[in-house]
Amino acid sequence: MSTPVKRGSVRVDVWLWSVRVYKTRSAATSGCKAGHVRINGVSAKPATNVSVGDEVRVRQHGFDRIVGVVDLISKRVGAPVAARCYDDRTPERPREVIPQVPVRDRGAGRPTKKDRREMDRLRQVLRG
Repeated sequence: MSTPVKRGSVRVDVWLWSVRVYKTRSAATSGCKAGHVRINGVSAKPATNVSVGDEVRVRQHGFDRIVGVVDLISKRVGAPVAARCYDDRTPERPREVIPQVPVRDRGAGRPTKKDRREMDRLRQVLRG
């Protein structure tokens, strides 16, 4: 299966939709209009052209997704083909550390004073 490749440049909203960064082309257009898409550090309008070698930053769900343009496509293709058209340079997101809440065994009886103090310390940490 051949990919519908264009020479030169492609509209950024079409390219983002084609490589499956956005589910719909209208969502890609809205993202560009809202200022969530930047090409090489410059805010991009939907009709801005993207070419091979450009770096595209897309703000989604509160995080930046950074992709490099490897190939130009103008039609939506399967996910394996679309993945070959960009280089994902997004740094890994830091994982939130959620402390474990101690669970007392059923029938262990009433907590001792030491146990209660430890539970109070943990509650203070969870509250921040």
